Amino acid sequence: MTYKKSRRGSAAIDRMVAHVLRHDDVPHRIRPFVPYGYDERQYCSPAFNLPVGCFMRTPHGQYPQYHTSLDDLSFVGPRNLADSFDKIRAIFNIIERDQTFINTNPKCEPRLGKRNLYRTMGGQAEEQLDELALLWVLNLSDGNHSLLDIAEKSKYPFSKIAAAAEALVGAELLRPSHV
Repeated sequence: MTYKKSRRGSAAIDRMVAHVLRHDDVPHRIRPFVPYGYDERQYCSPAFNLPVGCFMRTPHGQYPQYHTSLDDLSFVGPRNLADSFDKIRAIFNIIERDQTFINTNPKCEPRLGKRNLYRTMGGQAEEQLDELALLWVLNLSDGNHSLLDIAEKSKYPFSKIAAAAEALVGAELLRPSHV
């Protein structure tokens, strides 16, 4: 899997794709923008400079059948197509759910146990990850950090950070920021 960044190089979409690929088990490459390749170079031309990258399995120039009569559907396998679809869906999930919050109790760490957000007895290590995700979200929800920022800083998958934020909103410990 290869992602060629937009001309900007640090656009939200560049960060989102990098995050999804970083939390996937499949080897990947993230390449900088070059004004050569597919249609993304047109969208990234100076007059438009849209944040358009290129998500692909095979980079331009490494697929000799491209734009020839030898290019056919035999190169598209169900497993790779499903894998690409899953990654694109994860990227869309971040696009739709990324937002910035304000901690409604910012002067200290609120008691999470009385809000049923902490486990009351020992349990699996996976549960501790969820608790730490809650703490990351509470600590960085200052109106300046988006959920993607928090996921990147904490090195947690976006889905865990978003789930923590949803739980904290439900407990009235976060509110959406309108920055």
